[in-house]
Amino acid sequence: MSGVQGERVSLDLLKQKMADFAKERNWDQFHSPRNLLLALVGEVGELSEIFQWKGEVPKGLPDWEDEEKIHLGEELSDVLLYLIRLSDMCGIDLDKAVLRKIELNAIKYPVSSSKKQSNTSTIIANINNDTASG
Repeated sequence: MSGVQGERVSLDLLKQKMADFAKERNWDQFHSPRNLLLALVGEVGELSEIFQWKGEVPKGLPDWEDEEKIHLGEELSDVLLYLIRLSDMCGIDLDKAVLRKIELNAIKYPVSSSKKQSNTSTIIANINNDTASG
């Protein structure tokens, strides 16, 4: 793959590369939102398999072999690419949607209240409850 090494990556660049990739192969006919979502879920499953029996994994993956990290990068990439393609096929501007969601999360989880909570299980329970509701 030429140009991959030092190339700056943006969501727009990845969206265009995915659109070109699908068009060159005549795959647009298969890239309905439903099909892309199901493919995304499959890739999340493959990503989950990597962690399935590892227990808690320390930040940075210090005990992982290089091959494991490469495989993880490939599966993370699959998830990201399907997510970008899905957003494109749904007409969602992912750049704007992500920034809006971060702003909403800042309102929902203000710094002042998060610093008061020192009990990890309480924080996780609150996050789980909020995530389930939207």
